[in-house]
Amino acid sequence: MTKQPQLSFWQIWNMCFGFMGIQFGFALQNANVSRIFQTLGADYNNMTLLWVAAPITGLVVQPIVGYFSDRTWGNLGRRRPYFLYGALLSTAALFVMPNSPSLWIAAGTLWILDASINVSMEPFRALVGDVLPPEQRGFGYAMQSFFIGIGAVVASALPWMMTNWFDVSNTADAGAIPESVKLSFYAGGLIFLAAVSWTVFTTKEYAPEEMASFFEDSADESAASDASPAEASNYARGGVTWLLVGLIATLVIDTFSDVLDRNLYILSLGIAVFGLCQLAASRLIASGKTDHGFVTVLHDLFNMPGPMRKLAAVQFFSWFPLFAMWTSTTAAVTSYHFNTTDPTSGAYNQGADWVGLLFSTYNVVAMLFAILIPIMVRKMGLKRSHMVNLFCGGLGFISFVIIQDPFFLLVSMVGVGMAWASILSLPYALLSTVIPYQKMGLFMGIFNFFIVLPQILAASILGIIVGQLFGGEPVYALVVGGVSMLIAGLLTMRVEQPE
Repeated sequence: MTKQPQLSFWQIWNMCFGFMGIQFGFALQNANVSRIFQTLGADYNNMTLLWVAAPITGLVVQPIVGYFSDRTWGNLGRRRPYFLYGALLSTAALFVMPNSPSLWIAAGTLWILDASINVSMEPFRALVGDVLPPEQRGFGYAMQSFFIGIGAVVASALPWMMTNWFDVSNTADAGAIPESVKLSFYAGGLIFLAAVSWTVFTTKEYAPEEMASFFEDSADESAASDASPAEASNYARGGVTWLLVGLIATLVIDTFSDVLDRNLYILSLGIAVFGLCQLAASRLIASGKTDHGFVTVLHDLFNMPGPMRKLAAVQFFSWFPLFAMWTSTTAAVTSYHFNTTDPTSGAYNQGADWVGLLFSTYNVVAMLFAILIPIMVRKMGLKRSHMVNLFCGGLGFISFVIIQDPFFLLVSMVGVGMAWASILSLPYALLSTVIPYQKMGLFMGIFNFFIVLPQILAASILGIIVGQLFGGEPVYALVVGGVSMLIAGLLTMRVEQPE
């Protein structure tokens, strides 16, 4: 077996630099799409339904991109074609989003934008596992976190910077997007494309023959196994069960629609679709197509390595509060701390700009803390480090309802930033050591299910929880998220830690 060579600092720098551009797209989306939706007429109760486009897109796109990128090899290598084409589509969507003439066009553009970002992002995770030897992967993911922090800090603060540094207006007529937001999206699109292009043209990937020589003694049975024909009946039974559960849930929601929120249709539809997927897989397996890509994704989902299963539970409870933050912080801060819900008022836009600074703060902390995480891990171990960081994030979310002065919310975001840095690095460093290299892209995509599913759940129930239990005050969505992150911290201790 040939030993996989270590890369220099600058080679790792170039390989991860493109993630800064990807985060420009995500940060502009996360900090400003709720603002755009509200400006175009959305209220908080239906905004979570609009936001569900993003996680559903990731649920579909990432495993598909991972599956095909594992099997791609051409002039641009294995992962880099997906970086480049995704960046081109993302840049176009970033230019369109702030010019949306209506709410539903903005929602449709969000689907396209999130799909395009996911096309670029998923292979970046797999690239670290491909190119770096195991002893450098932790540093590689920490470097990605560093660039994520830089991109998110600048992009989140762009509207505020446009207004306060360049005197660009942050208000507009009713139904119009402020110029500060438009110019921020234009700049972000160009930076996205430039940063990803830098990685595409400065990074070398190993050919399939070289990869095989690095890992020839570590072939994993799960990398080569396919579903057996005998499993067709299991998939069929599971498919019928989940389909019936989804249909019954839909009937219950429809019957009690005066009590139950329509957002719950998202969950019932998702359950039914999952059942249909299993039925389709059973038909393919029964016809002998056990190596079909669709079957492979489902089979590997049901046969994840043990540590990956436990890590998936941690991710689930870690990402629920992040979705709550992205969808609810603007509404929470403008309502609870700036005492307005009128998107045309100066106070609302001042509060929305302050949210951009809050998002920049947690990303600054994440960027700096990414450098400290390896030291923390050496002192406390991987699991305890991740648990402590998640606890800090959970307390940061809960403190939003305690703190009255919006200035001191900056302290809350320190805890959130610590958790964010940890979420972006430690789970992936651990995951890359327990999955087969032949399916690095696919398993990274499957792992994304447990980032996406809590976001779909949040989109389905957050509005109900806030409306029914907390009088419609959005700040309590952040409190619920904080409790979820504390649970994630506790679940971390169940994950097996590699040597």
